[in-house]
Amino acid sequence: MTALHEIRADHDRQSIVMYQAYSPAIADPALEAQRFVAPFSFHRMTWIKPSFLWLMHRSQWGRKSGQERTLAVRITRSGWERALSLGVLTHPEPSLHPDATAWKKQLDAAHVHVQWDPERSLRGAALSRYSIQVGLSRHVIRQFVDDWIVSIDDLTPTVAKIRKLLDSGETSKARRLVPAERRFEPSDRVSSRRLLLS
Repeated sequence: MTALHEIRADHDRQSIVMYQAYSPAIADPALEAQRFVAPFSFHRMTWIKPSFLWLMHRSQWGRKSGQERTLAVRITRSGWERALSLGVLTHPEPSLHPDATAWKKQLDAAHVHVQWDPERSLRGAALSRYSIQVGLSRHVIRQFVDDWIVSIDDLTPTVAKIRKLLDSGETSKARRLVPAERRFEPSDRVSSRRLLLS
């Protein structure tokens, strides 16, 4: 049985893939430089997500304005775990935060935000399990860009192909093109309980 809160991702021993959707103006320079460069903003929070289907729901399969391009951003495992270790949940959890005011102070001071949203099916339906997304503030974005990124790949053609198959009712063929994701087990440096990890 799948745990309620778990990280599922395309990962290996050294790295893990995050998905992000951008406009061509941001995606094209990033692909050429293999890191984020202007006009990417280094001054506001950027969200990274290991769930491909959650991002597809969010970007409407690349149809949403400003999210036409889907990027697979492979980052170091150590960078991902650094982000998790700094994370504070975006909502107060009674078992962890009996004092909502204290939680709010923690969140306001946090360099990384952690949010759990319902995972999505291939057709966009909300599932009973949750998918993690992590917000990197301006305090850690430079580390993300300069130290954590291993490679950036353009998945836009794959997204378009899957979308076309779904529109024509060829669900089985579409599913075979979805990137494989499996459970990711953080190291002991990450407080699983604090992040609600199952």
